[in-house]
Amino acid sequence: MKLRGHAHKFGKNVDTDVIIPGKYCNIVDQAELGKHALEGIDPEYTTRMKPGDIIVADRNFGCGSSREVAPIAIKGSGTSAVIAKSFARIFYRNALNIGLPIFESDEAVDRIDAGDEIEVEAASGTIRNVTKGETYAAAQFPPFMQSLVDAGGLVPYVERRLAERAKT
Repeated sequence: MKLRGHAHKFGKNVDTDVIIPGKYCNIVDQAELGKHALEGIDPEYTTRMKPGDIIVADRNFGCGSSREVAPIAIKGSGTSAVIAKSFARIFYRNALNIGLPIFESDEAVDRIDAGDEIEVEAASGTIRNVTKGETYAAAQFPPFMQSLVDAGGLVPYVERRLAERAKT
């Protein structure tokens, strides 16, 4: 899976309360929830971003509460991936469970500027800054975790596995 979009930069400790403010946590429609992504830190994010764009953030992205709606809101906004120096563990797992591609790379975060065109090869963890002509490496997922993301999350992955077993 190859992802391509423009970078939107954020700093350290972007918590789940600013990713999706609590007043929206009762919205169940992913696209509707996505309209409010990052509203607590950047109220204009969803009007500026284009589908496929990529969030680039410093350390501890997704800290705070364990609300699963945080990565759902990001995915629902049309954002294709998040690149950060590190992720809060519960956000990391929630993102993978819902099929939001996330990548850890200090070098990419340090070198990418807001607006840079970014291309990510999810399987290899290769991040290419098209604007600057640079390539960075992200930590690769084990094959099982990559399969989760490729399937679109844990539920579609399990459904596919169950369907495969039913055929045998």
